[in-house]
Amino acid sequence: MRILVFGATGAVGSRVTQEARNRGHQVTAVSRTGTPRGDASDSGDVAELSQGHDVVISATRPQAGQESELVLAAMGLLNGLRFSGIRLILVGGAASLTVPGTGRTLVEQPGFPDEYRPIAVACNEQFDLVKASNDVDWTYVSPPDLLEPGVRTGTYRLGTDELVVTTDGTSSISMEDFAMALVDEAERAKHHGRRFTVGY
Repeated sequence: MRILVFGATGAVGSRVTQEARNRGHQVTAVSRTGTPRGDASDSGDVAELSQGHDVVISATRPQAGQESELVLAAMGLLNGLRFSGIRLILVGGAASLTVPGTGRTLVEQPGFPDEYRPIAVACNEQFDLVKASNDVDWTYVSPPDLLEPGVRTGTYRLGTDELVVTTDGTSSISMEDFAMALVDEAERAKHHGRRFTVGY
């Protein structure tokens, strides 16, 4: 399988790139400063770089104060892949996931940190944009509440629109296992036009 990764030098993108290569896939690792160079918000870059690939995985993450780049990147990816038949797996945010037992999303919870609100709002706008797309074979992936570097355990649990939590209420996964879940989706394509989430 030929996989194009946007944000390939980032924390998640670099792990996705390594996971896919370890499985024998051909990976084109794209970043704004590397080779090949490309910008997910530029539909021309997306269209050109994605040619000949089976799947595009986007794991871009903006710097603080530039959260609107998430929406621009989603627009660039969707426009660049329109009618191409190439699958898009887009790493988004957890803010729109429902917290079990509350009936409210993560961003709606009392005490949600103000410093994370801009990225949460941008992720929700990003998800709304993707859901409205009818001419791209997309999958939106929401991480759990806590996504940190760790180890590849080789296990995870799947969810849809609700946070995956353990018995003590925590919601987490290592970036290594998150990357594994993304490449699993690239290989097996279980969530066409849908969102899924993962956790331990």
